[in-house]
Amino acid sequence: MITERQKNILRLIIQEYTNTGSPVGSKKLMEEGIKSSSATIRNDMKALEEHGLLLKTHSSSGRIPSMDGYRYYVDHLLSPTEIEHDELETIRHSFGKEFHEINDIIEQSAEILSDLTSYTAFSLGPEVKERRLTGFRIVPLNERQIIAIIVTDKGNVESQVFAIPASVSSQDLEKMTQIINDKLVGQPLLTVYHRLRTEIPMILHRYFQTPDGMMNLFDAMLGHAFEEKVFVSGRMNLLDFGVQKDITQLKSVYSFMQNTDAITHLLTADEKTDTQIAIRIGSEIGNDLLDNMSMITATYEVTGHGKGTIALLGPTSMPYSKMFGLVDVFRHELASKLGAYYRFLDE
Repeated sequence: MITERQKNILRLIIQEYTNTGSPVGSKKLMEEGIKSSSATIRNDMKALEEHGLLLKTHSSSGRIPSMDGYRYYVDHLLSPTEIEHDELETIRHSFGKEFHEINDIIEQSAEILSDLTSYTAFSLGPEVKERRLTGFRIVPLNERQIIAIIVTDKGNVESQVFAIPASVSSQDLEKMTQIINDKLVGQPLLTVYHRLRTEIPMILHRYFQTPDGMMNLFDAMLGHAFEEKVFVSGRMNLLDFGVQKDITQLKSVYSFMQNTDAITHLLTADEKTDTQIAIRIGSEIGNDLLDNMSMITATYEVTGHGKGTIALLGPTSMPYSKMFGLVDVFRHELASKLGAYYRFLDE
């Protein structure tokens, strides 16, 4: 157990250190309102160090927080800072523009959050369990390439270029389009996904001489419609905290940032908890590459359309009170914007 004065000292050291990046000494704590002698404060700092909550640097008599110190602060001492009026206006102005797709809003949200914080921001859209496939087209580019266009009922349009096997003719492609429109258009995406693995292979065996090749093409065309879309903004902000001295680590982290499945797993790691905003520090993130960073993950819900996630990845010395308050307001503004857009689509 630590005393109330020690709690205040820890809180002030973390707040000062996250603002300045410099070790904090007893004189600064007296200036910030700790009404005790310099000797008493130093004794309290030593006690906090023995508890593993502070670290003493070699170059200064001041202290800096340890990972456990940050954890204690986040769990017991953090008080969210009210967002600045200018920041709120920036968020609302950015969301006030015209959007043509849900994914445009999700992508923009990551950009706004990264710009506001100078950290790396992630945005994962609402769940797609109830989304339906409403349109499918194939547009030939040349003899060996096509564009597949997939439309869903919630305003999402997916298009992708595919190379087709030499054994697949234009008649085969026409037949494929007919099968998808006859059997799959109008169905929920989960039903489409299930039929791709049960009913569709049997149909392909009936119509095509090379059904396996056609099945692979089916999977390639429709499979990405089920991927949860995660957008990342501010990847290069990683240069500003923690990895700039290690080029190998920077390359590894940047490569990790390109892996949609890995990032989705990272963002959904807190789903089993009831916490709407979770803060993971260092090794708690669950990836060795991010051990010197912290991640704030927040969920939001759009009524009738599922949950989404936003997250910030920054240094362990981020100003947690400010970031917590900002992320809390941001998730509500994003949910409001998405809710309004869905209502527009429904009308």
